Amino acid sequence: MWFLLRLIGSVALAVALGLSTAYVGIFAMRGGDAQVRNGAWQTNLLIGSTTADPYLRTYVAATGILALNKNETIYYEANQDSSGQPFDGRCSYRIDGKDPDARWWSITVYGKDHYLLPNKTKRYSVTKNTVVRAADGSFSARLSTIPEEGNWIATSEDGFELTLRLYNPGDSVRDRPDAVPLPSITKEACS
Repeated sequence: MWFLLRLIGSVALAVALGLSTAYVGIFAMRGGDAQVRNGAWQTNLLIGSTTADPYLRTYVAATGILALNKNETIYYEANQDSSGQPFDGRCSYRIDGKDPDARWWSITVYGKDHYLLPNKTKRYSVTKNTVVRAADGSFSARLSTIPEEGNWIATSEDGFELTLRLYNPGDSVRDRPDAVPLPSITKEACS
């Protein structure tokens, strides 16, 4: 009986350790040296490549990125503003920028579960085709829980993350993903 209890305890401990190390490998490490930061945005240069390890491939599958080949699309994620502060769902933010060097782009808000945030207005993103620009070609988009006219994307008080997709990125993005001009993210007000 004592042997059986020790065996069950050992198996439970092994399973817990295995699952926790897999979680760290999949969700915390995400490619290690291939991680690139550009302001508030970060990307992994192995996403969509044949050299991605099994942990990164599992991360891509689990988060629903559905990654295309890295020559077709580069994915940047943000979970903080440009000053390095984590997003707070009780705050509103402003995204300022110009069209990134890509044939087409989108900035989409996701919940912490990596799914689109439910909202009555069904406003999940701004894109190259939908964003309203100023005369100089720049744009500003607002992120908040309160609906607005114009360039606005719904967020959640429960938290959110952003994904910037650059489809058919230009040479400047592929050559220097850490230095190419990307939109800034500024915290405006908190409730």
